[in-house]
Amino acid sequence: MSYFTDLTWKDSIKDIVDILIVSYIIYKVLNMVRGTRAIQLLKGILVLVLIWAVSTILDLYTLKWLMNQMFTFGVLAVFIIFQPELRRGLEQLGRGRFFGRAGESDEELSKLIGEVIKAVNYLSHRKIGALIVFERETGLNEYTESGIAMRSLVSSELLINIFIPNTPLHDGALIMQGNQIAAAACYLPLSENPFISKELGTRHRAAIGISEVADSVSVIVSEETGQISLAINGQIVRDIKEESMISKLHQELSVSSSLKEKGSTFWKRKGDKNHG
Repeated sequence: MSYFTDLTWKDSIKDIVDILIVSYIIYKVLNMVRGTRAIQLLKGILVLVLIWAVSTILDLYTLKWLMNQMFTFGVLAVFIIFQPELRRGLEQLGRGRFFGRAGESDEELSKLIGEVIKAVNYLSHRKIGALIVFERETGLNEYTESGIAMRSLVSSELLINIFIPNTPLHDGALIMQGNQIAAAACYLPLSENPFISKELGTRHRAAIGISEVADSVSVIVSEETGQISLAINGQIVRDIKEESMISKLHQELSVSSSLKEKGSTFWKRKGDKNHG
């Protein structure tokens, strides 16, 4: 009897470990696709599953047959549709980032932000256009691949040189991953929001566009006015003051930033400047 009791206890522990591992994998996958277009596709798949369940329960023969045919070829379709996300997930798994992401210390983050602020101030005074994108939880590898790989440590001098006009890397976005410059001259999706001010050019629309499909933070320097702007969550604050930008970058890029709500009081205070 004690043998069977011990066997049952071991099976229970194994089942608990099994459930915890699967739950953690699902959690990481959801985090990986959060803020991307893949989440909308997942919602569409969920709707199809609900339709299939209703057709099965009500025994709607034709609808059930149609859904069964769709699911037969659906597995291949999922691999095709989610190809960028699957590739990014495998890359993160290979780099050891899937099971945990080490964040920068406060000292390293302050140094990083300091170098960026020094560079954008220099570019702003000389009206040199720039777009710097900070990657957060949502990977941006599909966009870094469109540019020139760098994997360089950050310095204000390097940032300035990248955006100097008529140099090979000045046209396009610079993407930061952690405390490194991942790539420069990257192409980003442009926002199609009809309410964006007509005064905003391609650089600003690209900053808003990438923030609509990912949880990135973008710093923009206008080539026409020299104004510095910040784009997060599909919104943009133009002509942001240095103190406010430093505070917001610390808040959004810190290790604990994922615990904060997306809509902060910062945007409420600046709401009259959004999209304007």
